[in-house]
Amino acid sequence: MNYRNFTIAGAMALASAAAHAQSSVTLFGLLDDSMVYSSNQKGSSNYQLNNGTLSTSRWGLRGKEDLGGGLAAVFWLESGFDVNSGAFKNGGDLFGRQAYVGLSNPYGSLTFGRQYDFVVDYVAPLTAVGQGFGGNFAAHPYENDNLANDMRLNNAVKFSSVSFNGFKAGAMYAFSNQAGGFASDNAYSAGVSYAHGPVSVAAAYLQENNPGMGLGGAGAVSATDKDQLTTGSRQQIYGVAAKYAFTRAAVGVSWTHSSTNDVSSIWPSGPNETFGKSASNVKFDNFEVEGRYFITPAVSVGASYTYTMAQLARANGNIDPHWHQVMAQADYQLSRRTDVYMEGVYQRISGGGGVFSAAVYNLSPSSSDSQTVVALGLRHRF
Repeated sequence: MNYRNFTIAGAMALASAAAHAQSSVTLFGLLDDSMVYSSNQKGSSNYQLNNGTLSTSRWGLRGKEDLGGGLAAVFWLESGFDVNSGAFKNGGDLFGRQAYVGLSNPYGSLTFGRQYDFVVDYVAPLTAVGQGFGGNFAAHPYENDNLANDMRLNNAVKFSSVSFNGFKAGAMYAFSNQAGGFASDNAYSAGVSYAHGPVSVAAAYLQENNPGMGLGGAGAVSATDKDQLTTGSRQQIYGVAAKYAFTRAAVGVSWTHSSTNDVSSIWPSGPNETFGKSASNVKFDNFEVEGRYFITPAVSVGASYTYTMAQLARANGNIDPHWHQVMAQADYQLSRRTDVYMEGVYQRISGGGGVFSAAVYNLSPSSSDSQTVVALGLRHRF
């Protein structure tokens, strides 16, 4: 090889190395498993091994390529599974949790695919549910407000801003992908959040039209992946939340509202309730107060109380159930990636009318007006 060819080959190798250094693909995941005691499931107490008590087990790939000038290509592929059986979650979809591609710049990101709404992105982290410390078992009755991020939007175009002096905003639209049915099973969401010093506040809105109805899984909220929260003509969810952080502690309050018109069922993948054609609409209001205290950097305790009132309007008389739910948790961080936890939840319902039940998250409902659940679990991130 002459000097000129050697120089060209060396330059190509350096360019390839530089391009590789500007791109990244990361494998990530989480496994959460626990032993759970329930006081009453369909009339009997139960001991079980439960996947995803706090966080649903998942694995995925995320990547970023620097395109120059502050512009980057990004992608995210995420799969949920049951660690006890190895089975896929989300109706068996390979990347049923999230799957999107997009562009980001110093002002924000524009992404396309299956994604979370802004109630999940902005409101949920300021509560005890979902991305908050209490996780899935702290979810409000029938996961009616999606704070535990059980529902995703297909065919979604989403813009999320970066933080400008603590302020963030975003909006998204999810297509029905149906010829002649633009407004059938479409959805949209928007939200804002602000953080300054110890104070964080957020508000968000989500609307779905004909969620999970008649499109064979092609719409914004499909029924085939079992992720829809309700089946009806229109579902609306909105909420506000605020949190104040002290040196070792944080306290928060939140309110969320959800309603579905022409409702025929709620949360088919959880403790499903069906209403037939007699119901016109259902609505929930959830009021939560929560707090967490770090005894040491590795040891924390926390608790939340949620009061939920609902109404099911139907031709043969309305039903007005009320739930009281208390959650308490202790967590020990064995390392940066691994923790053990104990969490207890007590839920009590009144006015269920023989339709609504006491049911903690997606466990089988109680045959009485209350259910107590205690979990001892291990969670590992990679």
